[in-house]
Amino acid sequence: MDIMKLGTLFTCILKRDKTSNALALQLSLVLLGKFKENIIFVTLSKTPMLKIIVERLFEHCGYPVPEFQSDEDAINRLGLLLKKVEGSPLLLVLDDVWPGSETIVEKLQFQISDYKILVTSRVAFRRLSTTCILKPLAHEHAVTLFRHYAQTDKNSSNILDKDLVEKVVENCKGLPLAIKVIATSLRNRPDDVWQKIVKELSQGHSILDSNTELLTRLQMILDVLEDDPVIKECFMDLALFSEDHRIPAAALIYMWAELYGLDDNGIEAMDIINKLGSMNLANVFIARKNASGTDTYNYNNHFIVLHDLIRELGIHQSTKEPIEQRKRLMIDINENKIEWCCGEKRQDLMNRVLSKFLRLCVQQNPRQLSARILSVSTDETCASDWSQMQPSQTEVLILNLHNKKYLFPESMDKMSKLKVLIITNYGFHPSELNNFELLDSLTNLKRIRLERISVPSFGTLKNLKKLSLYMCNTQLAFEKGSVLISDVFPNLEDLNIDYCKDMVVLPTGVGDIITLKKLNVTNCHKFYALPQDIGKLENLELLRLSSCTDLEAIPDSIGNLFNLKLVDISDCISLSSLPEEFGNLCNLRNLYMASCASTVLPFSVVNLQNLKVITCDEETAASWEGFQPMLPNMKIEVPHFDVNLNWLQ
Repeated sequence: MDIMKLGTLFTCILKRDKTSNALALQLSLVLLGKFKENIIFVTLSKTPMLKIIVERLFEHCGYPVPEFQSDEDAINRLGLLLKKVEGSPLLLVLDDVWPGSETIVEKLQFQISDYKILVTSRVAFRRLSTTCILKPLAHEHAVTLFRHYAQTDKNSSNILDKDLVEKVVENCKGLPLAIKVIATSLRNRPDDVWQKIVKELSQGHSILDSNTELLTRLQMILDVLEDDPVIKECFMDLALFSEDHRIPAAALIYMWAELYGLDDNGIEAMDIINKLGSMNLANVFIARKNASGTDTYNYNNHFIVLHDLIRELGIHQSTKEPIEQRKRLMIDINENKIEWCCGEKRQDLMNRVLSKFLRLCVQQNPRQLSARILSVSTDETCASDWSQMQPSQTEVLILNLHNKKYLFPESMDKMSKLKVLIITNYGFHPSELNNFELLDSLTNLKRIRLERISVPSFGTLKNLKKLSLYMCNTQLAFEKGSVLISDVFPNLEDLNIDYCKDMVVLPTGVGDIITLKKLNVTNCHKFYALPQDIGKLENLELLRLSSCTDLEAIPDSIGNLFNLKLVDISDCISLSSLPEEFGNLCNLRNLYMASCASTVLPFSVVNLQNLKVITCDEETAASWEGFQPMLPNMKIEVPHFDVNLNWLQ
């Protein structure tokens, strides 16, 4: 019966706690009480037929089903039908709605009392009213669901060994589909089969390796990406980062700009990330909302978290091609395993056999590897030499480190096509890199992003365009280095320094990088002064200094930056005043000054005739209100700032 299906639908919405379960049950009872037998289930195919849905509605309501001349005719007649039955509650449940079918759902909507539509889908349709995204099951609920499908006899609860159940359920990662399929496959199976499954999981095997049905069911999720190959490629890239760690959106923006030609400002990349989030393929969150409201200029606070099974699905997809033809290669090395090229694992291999193992791989595949993206994950037990791989076609290199110290392999200088280098250290303390000079010969290297890295010195990267340092130690490289930064990065366009706690002043020579367009020094609380030669950056368009709490002054030379369009000094609480020359910024469009109520404004700000928006708090807004009559194009915005400590996690 349809009512039974509805009851199943809602009782399957198991949440994290008993309160949520009670609410789900209450909701199902309310719907059953309100709509009774007037609940119609229609499962939509990938190419749904509108006329068939309308025919079902006519049939259910007890009216003759007409022959529709067109979809428009069907909708018109449906409107007339609903007016006839108005006053009798009717619920239309559209199950398994695919992306691109929103217009069909919208056509079925009518302003008729007590007529409702419930849509279930793998994708969150933001256009369709209220959306409820289900979360993974809490462990206790996962165990309950597993036992339900693993047993046929109500009295056999003691047959299933508790430890075995716990271990298998833990590897299902709270995914109901995985729990149901795995539990069903193990039902009434002998103990040795259970032991075998647990052993494989404990040795690092994917739960997908031994369950074809689960893999097939999960792969159906990717069918929704077939119509947009770029989004599918972006999804596959998410598996390249370390398991159980959040993925920085800024790193993805760097990659995708070079690989897929997405825009440099990150807007297109964030659209893709948010779409993957709406499809439940990734969880997207902002760790800390910037008080200035300028997060959209570098997305340093945006992160993606990937469900382990979804990550394994991405890895599984990458193994379908021969090794030498794969677009992505992964090497995951620690003291327990070596994972080579996305999914081929060996157990208990240590440093002494690594070189031999890699040589064997190359001997079996004598052609050079054609992978565009190479991801290498290491820990303290592994060697850094992977020279036998010959990744001469690699354009993006991702290094996921758990090392206190790391040396680039000598073969790095042969990666002539390398465009993007992303190094993330997942340890508590910054990892030391000591041989950056190996990168000097890489003439195509345009972007480098370092996270939790201590850099003693840089080499000379003449073609580097973008450099991002996140939670890095910079003192040795910038303050004690004997080489001017303008000689190291003569063509740099974007310098982003965020949460670098030892950052005190900008490196000597930064004013001579006349190609620089964006300069971000944010959340560096010891940073106290900009150099006077900042005024030589004639091409600078964006200057962000937010949350530099020790910054005391802005140099007079800032008035020479005639191309500057955006300035952010939010939360610079030690900044006592702006220089008189600030009024010379003739092209300034946006100014962010949250928590700057004590900063004295010069009268010259009346010359900022192109200033469009000032974003600040109420106290700072009061300082600007006196200038508003002289700046008719200026708008003062006082947004609500969401302050939380999520970024600490």
